[in-house]
Amino acid sequence: MEVSALKLFGRWDYAVEVKDMGLKRYINLNQRDIPITHGKFANKQFGKANVNVVERLANKLMRSGQGAKKMAGKYLRGRGNTGNKLNALRIIENAFELIEKKTKKNPVQVLVDALQNTGPSEETTSIIYGGIRYHQAIDASALRRLDFALKNLALGAFARSFNVKTSVEEALADELVLAANNDTKSFAVSRKEETERIAASSR
Repeated sequence: MEVSALKLFGRWDYAVEVKDMGLKRYINLNQRDIPITHGKFANKQFGKANVNVVERLANKLMRSGQGAKKMAGKYLRGRGNTGNKLNALRIIENAFELIEKKTKKNPVQVLVDALQNTGPSEETTSIIYGGIRYHQAIDASALRRLDFALKNLALGAFARSFNVKTSVEEALADELVLAANNDTKSFAVSRKEETERIAASSR
């Protein structure tokens, strides 16, 4: 591991270990103080592989709907969280503070561990043969595994903070810590296991 010059939010080092060789290429840890690329890779094929993984998590948190209003909390005053990148990054920064207090670990490493534990290796697709639709198990690509993991971690934070007094920062911190420990109480871990179980039954 190399010691990185820039730190995330000026506080946390990017020198973390990615054990999953399949995901190592796609978990982007470009050294940025504030991880914002302003859509630089938006219209490029596989361009999201060049976007810092913390920024990609922030993008997943920018969702519309009732759950997003709870996610936005005190920052957006009930207007949802669509298009508010800085607010999403502030939520992540506060969640990372809580993770550091709880685990005494680098929260960037906790995020990476959570992503490695929540990306399903198999999924299903529909095929039509003789006019009948079948479900067929297929291997998930590394980039798609990461997409699944990021989406389900964000949805897990939605689920933990919706209609309860838990703040979004606490919900996201809890979800990341549970996922990093591969705990089935994590929404993302349970969704991964469900996806792989359905795929196994469709072989």
